[in-house]
Amino acid sequence: MTNEKNSAFTLDVRENGVAVVTMDVPGESMNTLRAEFADEINHVLDQIEGNKNIKGVVLISGKASSFVAGADIGMLDKCTTAEEAEQLSLQGQATMQRIENMPVTWVAAINGPALGGGLELAMCCHYRVCTDSDKTVMGLPEVQLGLLPGSGGTQRLPRLIGLQAGMQAMLTGKQFRPKQAKKAGIVDEVVPHSVLLDVAIEFALKRKPAPRQPKLNLVGKLLERTPFGRQVLFKQARKQTLSKTRGNYPAPERILDVLEAGAISLAKGYKTEAKYFGELVMTPESRQLRNIFFATTEMKKEHGVDGVEPAKVAKAAVLGGGLMGGGIAYVTAKAGIPARIKDIRAEGIANAMKYSFDLLMPRVKRRIMSKALMQKQMALLTGSTDYAGFKNTDIVVEAVFEDLKLKQQMVADIESQCAETTIFASNTSSIPIGQIAAQAARPENVIGLHYFSPVDKMPLAEVIAHSGTSDQTISTTVAFARRQGKTPIVVKDGAGFYVNRILAPYMNEAACILLAGEPIEHIDKSLLNFGFPVGPMKLLDEVGIDVGSKISPILVADLGERFTAPDAFDKLLQDDRKGKKNKSGLYDYNGKKPGKAVDESVYTLLGISPRQQLSDDQIAERCVLLMLNEAAMCLDEGVIRNARDGDIGAIFGIGFPPFLGGPFRYMDSLGIDHVVARLNYYAGVLGDKFKPAEVLVKMAAEKATFY
Repeated sequence: MTNEKNSAFTLDVRENGVAVVTMDVPGESMNTLRAEFADEINHVLDQIEGNKNIKGVVLISGKASSFVAGADIGMLDKCTTAEEAEQLSLQGQATMQRIENMPVTWVAAINGPALGGGLELAMCCHYRVCTDSDKTVMGLPEVQLGLLPGSGGTQRLPRLIGLQAGMQAMLTGKQFRPKQAKKAGIVDEVVPHSVLLDVAIEFALKRKPAPRQPKLNLVGKLLERTPFGRQVLFKQARKQTLSKTRGNYPAPERILDVLEAGAISLAKGYKTEAKYFGELVMTPESRQLRNIFFATTEMKKEHGVDGVEPAKVAKAAVLGGGLMGGGIAYVTAKAGIPARIKDIRAEGIANAMKYSFDLLMPRVKRRIMSKALMQKQMALLTGSTDYAGFKNTDIVVEAVFEDLKLKQQMVADIESQCAETTIFASNTSSIPIGQIAAQAARPENVIGLHYFSPVDKMPLAEVIAHSGTSDQTISTTVAFARRQGKTPIVVKDGAGFYVNRILAPYMNEAACILLAGEPIEHIDKSLLNFGFPVGPMKLLDEVGIDVGSKISPILVADLGERFTAPDAFDKLLQDDRKGKKNKSGLYDYNGKKPGKAVDESVYTLLGISPRQQLSDDQIAERCVLLMLNEAAMCLDEGVIRNARDGDIGAIFGIGFPPFLGGPFRYMDSLGIDHVVARLNYYAGVLGDKFKPAEVLVKMAAEKATFY
């Protein structure tokens, strides 16, 4: 038995000859791999090699709900050159190879996340056994940090599950649930947690397995096991990858390079993996993606208000059974919180229930979740056309129409039907919360909780406190949103809050560019190339042209003429063009490929003869500069608490390109003086809407930065 003080690894040799290596990083809730562990690991390996009585080894975690969550990302920031980062990769490869080459059988006993370096560690073992726990997931998500697996993962995963499947997993960061992992060939057995160690020990007493080839159909064999097939496979993969990344993310292309090298020889694959890992660590894209990771990790530790603990939310309710209400009910039940849905119509409640059912059933069919778990989640949803069952509700989320009087009536209803401590959270996208709380008997309980559509997919939630909202209400609402799987940011009350406020000038400028004659598809392509997931014209159709028109007057009334929307919106609505929702907008929703092609008749309606005159860069610069300028004003006015929250809000709320780090990190990288100079240029050409924010002018003069 070896248990050196403060060591992350302990070795326990049992009477049956099986050595159990337990990884338990002191002082941490999850295990992560660190460069400084190399000596500890090698010390354990030396002991195993020196003990001839050891017949097999089980590698298990000492943490209750995680195997190894990956490598410690912080150590990458300490690298000053690509060569230093490459050495980290080579060190990891050497350790993993040493385990794989050992004469005794190694078994990884996995419970909880085995991600990134954690899965690489498991894959160098000869067998893998995992639990059937909902918390058990496996994957190589390094691409999401602008990296590739650097400890042999690019070579081992394809050998387990096939080149195409491995390629897809690494390019997308896909995570495998236990049954999926077994079917794919990543693990050898899935067992209940209670017998994990026992089953792993049984495997450790077996002989090392002979090299296994993934199961492939005839087409798979032709593509993966012939030189011509692999050539076709990689050519097509590069084409598809470039169409998605538009050249903005180097990691996916490097993953393909490494896989192609490994298809020639494993030695070349490992060497190329280390080289490109080192290079990617030093790219600005990876640095910004890692900044996002650190920011979101930091935010998880924060309360809504420092020093104010959230109250417990044991029961929630949702007012309104529409798409937003259905989505909010879904993420609430998913968090294990009972949710009572109220709608004026029974059909509304049924639709909200169906929203959850339609999301859960495909997960059951794909064996991502069990039918019993699906039924358990559905059982947390109940409905009513009155306020029966609301008495003991801790928080009520309102998701009704954007009508001030209706929302004020909802506040009054909840105050009369619920407890004195019940929080009323409005999902309004534009109406100031102070107005909704204006007639409240208990305004301290009223807050904004703005979700983004679709609720089940969009990670952001804006928590909006008006001047009378209590600190307890803020902290409780932040904790509630976090339990729902959201990344909440606390913003100050005001028209548009933060996300819609910075989005509006961006969208308005895109509309101005359209009215000047630029083709719709050219405008959208320009912003897609810049890095947004969807172009502004397409986004307008998706959100609803009518929704945009309702928000605009509220912004103008509160913030001034720079938010005035172009007349184009009115003309579109007069022609009953609301977008995707009524299959009539800027795009054609009635052809063979709905929503793919522009509805050319819109040009006639707007009196435009489309002709491309501006470059992609000119269009993107004009739209994005207005967003950056507005974001700076929001920070200066205290709408957001700090630049970090502003960056996370823009990335998670409207898809600001993650590889640029968010509006504030992007301005820092451009240089504040450059941002001001470009705004001044456009102000001279296109008017005062481009006038630089005073805070930017001051920062440029002082050579200051946001970070």
